[in-house]
Amino acid sequence: MFYHIFYPLRHSLSGLNLFGYITFRSASAAILALLISLFIGPVIINFLKKKQIGEEIRAEGPKSHQKKAGTPTMGGIIILIAVLLPTVLFARLDNIYVLLILTATIWGGVLGIFDDYLKVVKKMPKGLIGRYKIVGQVTLGLIIGSVLYFHPSFADVKALSTVPFFKNLNLDFGYFYIPVVIFVITATSNSVNLTDGLDGLAIGLVGITAVAWAAISYISGRVDFSHYLNIIYLPGAGELTVYSAALIGASLGFLWWNVHPSKVFMGDTGSLSLGCSVGALAVMLHKELLLIIIGGVFVAESLSVILQVAYFKKTGGKRIFRMAPLHHHFELKGWHESQVVVRFWIIGILLALFTLSTFKVR
Repeated sequence: MFYHIFYPLRHSLSGLNLFGYITFRSASAAILALLISLFIGPVIINFLKKKQIGEEIRAEGPKSHQKKAGTPTMGGIIILIAVLLPTVLFARLDNIYVLLILTATIWGGVLGIFDDYLKVVKKMPKGLIGRYKIVGQVTLGLIIGSVLYFHPSFADVKALSTVPFFKNLNLDFGYFYIPVVIFVITATSNSVNLTDGLDGLAIGLVGITAVAWAAISYISGRVDFSHYLNIIYLPGAGELTVYSAALIGASLGFLWWNVHPSKVFMGDTGSLSLGCSVGALAVMLHKELLLIIIGGVFVAESLSVILQVAYFKKTGGKRIFRMAPLHHHFELKGWHESQVVVRFWIIGILLALFTLSTFKVR
């Protein structure tokens, strides 16, 4: 919004030329998102407490988590406001990438709010029935995939995906591109949701991935940088840097309240919206394969659940892990919750750095 208001006036006031720079608008979005999280956090937390919107802990989970019962949930509302408002203010609203990422975030947020509402307010233990949740995620993937495949803005790159470690090699999904987009967004949304089981774990990892996506967005949107690094040039994708920066600021701000011992949980309101946005960033930047590395911890968490369930059914009750998702396995091995979180963050940072290094290791 500010770009459209102030940048046209740059000839009258030279300082307004700053709004033409993605770097300036991204930094501003990150700072504003952080401040919004810090200032509205207490307001929303107190509101959730007043309405008695508290987390109900599963009986089959680690016993140490039972003391968390009643902690305010649906704190993802803080994240949504802190991400969406700075993006709307500092990003170009005539940019198709911005419109798509806003759609993904809001769509996932609405899906999560409905799920949390059914669980916490209506006292329906399972919340939104799984198949309905999947329908919502698949529909979002179908919309984004169709736009990326059929919109003329993406005619030259519509079904391509960067292949890590290989120079000038892109994978063309062809007619399978839309199903791939559906799978990526659905899988990522559910993976972030599964990872949100310890104080600060999911939001910290999302913030780390956001740093990587900010760098990739900026590089992809510049013809000189993308040509130098031999990656797909995506005109206009640089605006996703503004969104990614807002996501970084919002993650840091929410972490202030979500770090152990947590004062508020993001709930599905946060995890589903963040998962949808991370998946959408991957497909819009045509880095679907890199998502496996950037979101390696999310992938490991999902695989641990899939393997545990499959092995349990096949062996008639035996387990690979002490408990799934993976973070609970390490808790039951004797790691303190904070140890699990920080160590998973460290792995996430290493994976993000490794991902960025793949642009030169080719």
